[in-house]
Amino acid sequence: MIILGLDPSLSCTGWGVIRVEGNRMSHIANGQVPTDAKAPMAARLDHLYAAIAAVIAQHAPDRAACEEIFANKNPKSTIKLAQARGAVIAACGAAGLEVREHAARLVKKAVVGTGGAEKTQVQAMLKVLLPSAHLAGADAADALAVAIADANLG
Repeated sequence: MIILGLDPSLSCTGWGVIRVEGNRMSHIANGQVPTDAKAPMAARLDHLYAAIAAVIAQHAPDRAACEEIFANKNPKSTIKLAQARGAVIAACGAAGLEVREHAARLVKKAVVGTGGAEKTQVQAMLKVLLPSAHLAGADAADALAVAIADANLG
């Protein structure tokens, strides 16, 4: 099974693809999709949609997993996150992919063993679980963690 993990953000969406065979996981690819903060919202969302659609076309995942939305203290930030998340989930939907959603604390617990893990702890575990992965950045690492959590949660 091939799983696409997604860490949506309007500024930079992370993605990661893993293969799961029984209890074994292997890294396929990961990356980040930044958007131009000066571009109109519609153009930024279209860019996210197109980039994730291209990842799906290239790697042909069997399903996708996405971090659940969380409420920021700033309502505008929450709305922007929701719009970015909608764009990447729509790309998955257009490709006919099931999208599973996981809370950030559950992802950290599934990867590190504690829901309060720091990003550095998650990245350290990724090096253990996917030793061949060269991380494209923090957002890509988070997306791989989402994919791993999804695999572990069945």
